[in-house]
Order: sequence, then C-alpha cells, then structure tokens
Amino acid sequence: MDYKENFDIKNLTSFKIGGKIARAYFPENIEEFIQAMKKEPQAFIAGNLSNVLVSSDGYDGAVILTKKLDNIIFDGNKVRAGAGVRGTKLSKLALANNLSGLEFMIAFPGSVGGEVFMNAGAHGQMIADVLKSVKVYCPEKGVITLSNSDMEFSYRTSICQRKTYSVLEAEFELTEKSADEIQTKMDENLSFRLNKQPSLTLPNCGSTFRNPEGNSAGRLLDEAGMKGFVSGGVHVWENHANFIINDGEGTSLDVLTIMYEMYKRVKEKFKIELMPEVRFLGGENKKEVELCKILYQK
Repeated sequence: MDYKENFDIKNLTSFKIGGKIARAYFPENIEEFIQAMKKEPQAFIAGNLSNVLVSSDGYDGAVILTKKLDNIIFDGNKVRAGAGVRGTKLSKLALANNLSGLEFMIAFPGSVGGEVFMNAGAHGQMIADVLKSVKVYCPEKGVITLSNSDMEFSYRTSICQRKTYSVLEAEFELTEKSADEIQTKMDENLSFRLNKQPSLTLPNCGSTFRNPEGNSAGRLLDEAGMKGFVSGGVHVWENHANFIINDGEGTSLDVLTIMYEMYKRVKEKFKIELMPEVRFLGGENKKEVELCKILYQK
C-alpha cells in the first residue's frame, strides 16, 4: 500500500493550507482500506480534501485518503462509483451514458465519499434523491451495505456523521434522458456557480457554514457585514459572504479566526448560531482548539 510519513498535505487541499501528516495511507482498493483501518482505527478519513481545513501545524495522527478508490461501473441506469471518484467526472460520464440525476455534481470539487457523507446537493438535486445503496466500513462489522433509508439522510447530513461509518462505494439509480436535456441542466448549474460562487482556481472550501433551517447563511453573513472581511492571509469573498478565500499565504488559524468572527456577528445580530460545513483536522495549536470548541460546540 502507498504509505507516507510526515506527508506534506497542503497541495492536496482545496484551501491550499495544511502542515505535515504524521502517517498518510493511500489505499487502492477496499482490502487495502480495511488493512489500513485495522492498523489505524482512529484514522481520519478523507477523499479529495475539498471540505477539510487542515491545521498549518499539521496533524500528529493517521489520515486515510480514499482518492485511489476510483472504480466506476455502469449497468443500465445504475452506476457504482468508488469513494474517491470526483463528482465532476461522474456527472460527465453519466451525461455520456444519457443518464440524469447527477447534474448538480458538475462543478463539485469533492469526491463521492464526501458527497455521500454529507448528502451534498445543489440546484434542487441531492445525493439522497439518486442513491440506491452504499458500501461502508464499520469497525465492528466490517464492510456492510446500507440502503437509502438506512442512510438517514437529511439536510447536509447522513448516518455516517453519527456513526463510525466510512463510505467506500456508492450505487446510484439514475433516469434516462436525452443528452441535450442533461447538458442544458448542467450548463444552467455551471452558469449559476460561476455567478454565485468563487472559481475553483481560488483556494476555498466551498460554503463555510450550513444554512440554518428556513434561512440562508450567506444572507445572514452579508447583513452582518462580513463581505470582504480580512484575517491575516484570508478574506471573505466579496460576492458571497459564506465563502472564505486563501489569498496565498493564509494559515488555518487565519481561517478559524475569520470563521469565529462570522459566527459571532451572526449570533449577536440574529441570535442564530451557525454550524460549520467545513471540517477541521488538527489539535496541537491551543488557540485553534479554543476556537474549534466554540465553532463546533465540542
């Protein structure tokens, strides 16, 4: 198995932030993943690190990256995809097979594992609408298969966030449509993202906070005056207040500091406590630990 010690993870993250990982594993199949998990039962599981802020001080533990679990198999209107398959790639292949249901993934930077984990969605579509079943690793039971209902999907959550389940492979059931119809939907989604979200060429982790029920985190943050706010080497995007951009030399502490300011202003102005959508990996920096206790309420 591909394994590295003191692995510099910065360039693998969407934020382009992060120090060295003590032990990094890159399994190429489910058997290797199980092998790594048995050796490192407390490992942090990640895919393309599109939604993870890694501490600039690094992480003194193990990380298992599923990016090499990238098999894709089409069977009629169904498709099975490994946890490491990028959402954008899968949506394009679905288009090539005249299958609809994954158009919302067209500009997603993340991978299938993370998208299933958080029930990702956009433009009126989400994982829960098309997922048929998912293979997960459970420390007590090994590899098990969960149905759509077993996943207990709700807004940006699944059972995988409440139990020690690691997504290995997902099967989607799609709908046959003409390529033109699917392409039109994709073009609409791309146009929306270009106008409303920062380009993937700008180092960012997507939406910083989840939308509170019946409300918009972006609107709340905008009204709280967060657009353009600067903290060290990062700033809140000028066009949408729920995105943080790394200007090149930003650190994880810069990001957490600006996240705290966003959280504090919305709480003070609206009595609403925003919940981060970005996951954090670290724990050695005392200031970061203090901020995370507030932001993640644990």
